[in-house]
Amino acid sequence: MSMQENLERIEERISRACAKAVRARDEVRLVAVSKTHPPEKIREAMACGLTLFGESKVQEAAPKISMCPSGLEWHFIGHLQTNKARRAVELFRMIHSVDSLRLLEAVNAAAHEAGRVTPVCIEVNVSGEISKYGLPPGDLQALLEGATKLFSVEIVGLMTMPPWSENAEKARPVFAALRALRAQCDQEWGFPLTELSMGMSHDFEVAIEEGATMIRVGSDLFGDRHYEA
Repeated sequence: MSMQENLERIEERISRACAKAVRARDEVRLVAVSKTHPPEKIREAMACGLTLFGESKVQEAAPKISMCPSGLEWHFIGHLQTNKARRAVELFRMIHSVDSLRLLEAVNAAAHEAGRVTPVCIEVNVSGEISKYGLPPGDLQALLEGATKLFSVEIVGLMTMPPWSENAEKARPVFAALRALRAQCDQEWGFPLTELSMGMSHDFEVAIEEGATMIRVGSDLFGDRHYEA
């Protein structure tokens, strides 16, 4: 299938999920996950009307972004090392995957140096899966309180990744738990957050039904990833 056909199928799925959840389509942003794909694919996606792209490695994204047209919005969605915070702030409009106060402080320092405020999501390991990055849910309140002393980052939401399963329904408890955690941030701790970054190609309908505001879709849009040998 062509990129346009892939996008049309994804849009149909998003619209059906939004309708089922009684949500407006514009409540959900599609982050086109372009990691491992070359700039030509980005331009092809642009021709289909996409402007928001997600990358997961700073070293891969830097040359790619420089080869792509300006005016695109880039989000960092992978695990970020503290020593790459400065470059990430330079390259990306938003960072989805901050998982410690130390990393948040590094992003804040880099953003302050750059003279900007960087929006971030806190990645929470809701499932407790050992192989996953993310802050334990029990540590979230302390991180949010620590962030009140930082003025060059804005915590706008939460992000999570459920354990892999071909059955998308198995991700629902994880997505529902993240939504509940966001509600707790607001109602109990006084930190209103607007974004929930959750859901990928195989399970984003369930994520939308559970409140996702940003879904991260790669393979169903771009096809199989192309890794260097």
